[in-house]
Order: sequence, then C-alpha cells, then structure tokens
Amino acid sequence: MNFRDLGLTAPILKALTQAGYTDPTPIQRKAIPPALAGRDVLGCAQTGTGKTCAFAAPILQRLSGPMPRPRVIRALILTPTRELAIQIQDSFTAYGRNLPLRSAVIFGGVGQQPQVDAIRRGLDILVATPGRLLDLHGQGLLDLSRIEIFVLDEADRMLDMGFIHDVKRILKLLPEQKQTLFFSATMPPEVMGLVNGLLHNYQRVEVDPVSSPMEAVRQSLYYVDKSNKTKLLAHLMEERHISSALVFSRTKHGANRIAQDLIKRGISAAAIHGNKSQTARVQALGDFKAGRVRVLCATDIAARGIDITDLPFVFNYNLPDVPETYVHRIGRTGRAGREGEAVSFCQFDEKDELRAIEKLLGRPIPVVEGHPFPMENFDPPQKDKRGRPVNSEDAEARAAAKERRRSRDAENKARAEQRRPAAAPAADVPPAPAGEDAPKKKKRRRKKSGADAALSPVPAQEAPLVLRSKPIGRGVRQGRIQDTLPDAPSVPDADFYKPSPLDSDVIMDATARLLAPRRPAPRPQAQGGRGQGAPKEQAAPPRPQQSKPRRQGKRQGAPAQPAREPVLPPSLAGKKRRRDERPRPIEAPMRSDRQKDSTQHKSLMRPYYLHDGE
Repeated sequence: MNFRDLGLTAPILKALTQAGYTDPTPIQRKAIPPALAGRDVLGCAQTGTGKTCAFAAPILQRLSGPMPRPRVIRALILTPTRELAIQIQDSFTAYGRNLPLRSAVIFGGVGQQPQVDAIRRGLDILVATPGRLLDLHGQGLLDLSRIEIFVLDEADRMLDMGFIHDVKRILKLLPEQKQTLFFSATMPPEVMGLVNGLLHNYQRVEVDPVSSPMEAVRQSLYYVDKSNKTKLLAHLMEERHISSALVFSRTKHGANRIAQDLIKRGISAAAIHGNKSQTARVQALGDFKAGRVRVLCATDIAARGIDITDLPFVFNYNLPDVPETYVHRIGRTGRAGREGEAVSFCQFDEKDELRAIEKLLGRPIPVVEGHPFPMENFDPPQKDKRGRPVNSEDAEARAAAKERRRSRDAENKARAEQRRPAAAPAADVPPAPAGEDAPKKKKRRRKKSGADAALSPVPAQEAPLVLRSKPIGRGVRQGRIQDTLPDAPSVPDADFYKPSPLDSDVIMDATARLLAPRRPAPRPQAQGGRGQGAPKEQAAPPRPQQSKPRRQGKRQGAPAQPAREPVLPPSLAGKKRRRDERPRPIEAPMRSDRQKDSTQHKSLMRPYYLHDGE
C-alpha cells in the first residue's frame, strides 16, 4: 500500500514525495482513511511512528476545497510544548507547499506581535500551545468559533504538565459540531476520561501495545554512583565514538551542570530546558541537529515530539519518576524504522524508579557489568520530616536555587549602594578649647517665616557660624547665596507678646481690609468715658443741605447736644456748605486695643492719610 491508495490528492502526494516519504507507516495507513471521511479518530502509537503526517495530510486535503472570504481559522492543533508546535508547523508547511492554505504557530516565551500580525493577515490552520492560545483569545485577538477540525496531540503529556484545565477551557470555546483527532502515546485512566467526553462515534487506531518501547531500540543499564555519572558518560562517548547523543536530566540545574562538566572534558555540549529563553532553546536545538554540538542535555520538556534525524544514542542520566516518561525518552532514537540505543544510569536511591519502569515494560533492562565506575555507595536515601525519601538531585537543585537567589540579592544590594550618592564632607570645625566637650552636630533647621522668627528665643551667646559646602547637583547653579547661609541666623530682639507690624501676614490682612467695600453709616460723635486712645469713628456719606437742621441721637454717656444748629450769617453759611460737600476720605474702622493691625499701630507702615482723630 502506498499513499495514493489512501485517497490523498495529487498536490499532497507530490509534497510527500519531495519530503522523502515513500510508504506510509502503520499509524498512517490506519488513521488517514477515517480522518478523510470526517470521523473522529483516537490514535495510540509511540513517538516516531509518523503521527504528525497521519493528521496533517487529511487536514490539508479537507480544507483545500472552497475557502471562505475572509479567511478564518478552520483547523486547530493543540500541543504541549513549543518545540513540538514548531515541528508540526514545519510539517504543515512541507506537506501543503502545493496548496493555497496558510498556517501559523503561536507559543509563549516570545513577543506576541509577529504572531498577532500573522493572525490578522488570515489563517486556515493554527498550531498553538494552551497558554498563548488562551492569552490571545482573552485579548480578543483570536476567533475560534469557526473551527471545523480540532487535533489534540500528545494528550497524556498534556495531563502530565498540568494542562488539563486549560484544555477544558479551550474546548468550551470551540463549536460543538467539529471533527476531533486525538493522539497519545499512552492511555492512562485520566486520558480515557477526557476521550469519553470529547470523541463521538470515533474509530480507535492502535499500532503497538500501550507503553511498550519500540523493538528497534536496544536498552542497557549501568549501576553507577552519582559522583561518577559524568565520568562514565564521557568514557562511553569516547570509547564508542558517539557523534551525537541526547542526555536526559531530572532537573534544570542538573542539565546545566552536565553540559558544563562535559565542556570541561573537551566534549561540546548545550543545555535546553524551561528556564532557557525560546531563542536559546531554538539555537541549542539547531546546533545539535547541525552537528555543531555533540551532546544536548535536556529535561523532559524535550522528551516529546522532537524529531531528530539519525539520533543514535539516548542517555538517561537520571531515571524518571514517572515510568511512562521513560518510554517517551527512549523514543527519541530509533525513529521511522532506524536503529538506536538507550543507555540508563542508576544510582542506589533510584532502585524504586527502576522497578516501576521494568514493571511497565514487562521485562528487566539488561545490566552492563565490568565498566570502570561500578557502584560503591549503598547508603539508603535520606527522608524528609514526613518520612518520604528525598531525591538527591532534587535536593541539590533546591540548594543551588537558594544560592543563586542569595547571590542575586547580594548583587542587587551592592548595585544599590553604588548608585546611592555619597554625603559631602563638612568643612573643618575649629577644635574645642581644652577642658570643654566637642560641640555637638547641629540639627538642620527649617526656614522660618517672619512670625516664627519673631517668636523664636534668642540664644544668650551666639555660637560660631560654620559654613557648609553643599554638593551642587545637576541643573543647579553654582554660587547660590543659600549655600553659604549659616545654620542658625541671629534674630533681633522682639516683643514676644505683640505681633510685629512688619510681618507679611499682618500687612496683607490690613491691606485687604483697606480695599474692602464699606457700608455707609452716620458719623458718630466722640464717645466719653473711654480710656486714652483714638476715638472710634465711622465714615458718613455727604448729605444734601436741608432747610431743617439735622437731628443727632443721644448715646449713653455722651454729652447733651443742642437740638438745632445755630443759624449762621449768609457769608459763613456758604463756607460751611462748601466744606460739607467736600468728599471725605474712607477711614478704616478702629479695632480693639487687643487686636490691632498695621493701620492702627504707631509705626512707619501707617498710611499718611489716616489720623488719630479730629
């Protein structure tokens, strides 16, 4: 059977031929026909069996018909890792090179603007990781309401990485009527629960027994102490003349340490894990595929979906705590019918992980004896407060993380101290006379207002003035007079019980009262029985002359006034009339003796047109 017998069209067959595909793999022969018919498919096969082509080719053929205008996303492929997403996107580009379809990949760890631009230009197929997909949809930049085909790849890995909740949220954003293609290397109960709620009238496609490694991969086991693992790895690399190898570590710190130790021994190596930026991860993987790096040290993030052509060796530097992860690790070699070898190192405290892996495989892993670094440490593993065994790799990674955090805090503190400006040294103070204590450092006083200065006590003996040179910062003019002022200027003697007439607030208060409009009132006569001081007066508006004499009311305590004014001769009456019609200046009302302003105080600030009285 060839690809033509599977019902694929000529443009896709041509692209597969150009990519070097001649005969379909078992998973492709069983999954492509029902996928082309529009049925849901549950594919269970080990990594490296051609699952990507098993769902990519049917998707390209089904979407190559009439296309909507404008373009909308009609196929969504969800993957757990960035590397797998990039690989799937490359496969769609290669298989659909002869079709007018557009595809793009989105994932986190990089800027989103180029990905947003690709979506706005119009897409037919979108490959994505769960986090970035939900992020862009939450921003309103992604529409998933027109999805026709949904692919969930590496479903068991999704559950292992904690993406099950994100997957359920994404499923709620998709339309109910769609075709679903579900692929997984293992089928634990959690995955089957997701399958039963997602697939309808599906066809199960299973190639190899669940969780069994490929027969083409040779497996071997070395018992070795933790301190000798790197030495044994370097020994095997040189003895067997291994050109390239993928080394799996339990922790990110371990991957970095293995790469550094191999570089010190003259073996080119690079590390790839979740703490690396996306650019660094792509660069390391590209150098390894191109042969510029012999050893690629990775965590389980690289155990799924990475297609490395002609990878001869895979090393398990640390055994995984999940048995299924072992199957995915060794599946990086022996892909597409090629041969490969998987070498595992086991220290004494990893015996439990080894038993779980052999139970899953159904047979023991062959042990290699007689190597130069046999196991010598048989101490039982340490346990925590709850009695659980503590893995030495995890403890080392936690200790290294704490040390990096302390170093980072120390560096930040040192940089902050360097950025802090140094205090300018004060001028030399003359030494104190013998027998006297040294003068204490004066506290800097704030600049006082006139009222505060007037109420401040004057020291009995003035201390010698000390001029301090202030540091002149950026944008400050040199030679300011404020820089040479003494700390405590002398204050003249003042009356502590009376406000000073020269205070600005007193002057402003008096000025405001002078300019305020006054209500006209009759001018009273001088009052009797008052103490010494100016009599209280009020300004009276000019009144027209009347034939009748004016009456003036009596006040209590005032002398009696005549009821009528005396009749004056015509010559004197005209002078008095002209004098009464003359405009009078506006006089400010008098205040009490306890509350005087500058106009009532006998000082130089008294206006010249005010008098004490007539």
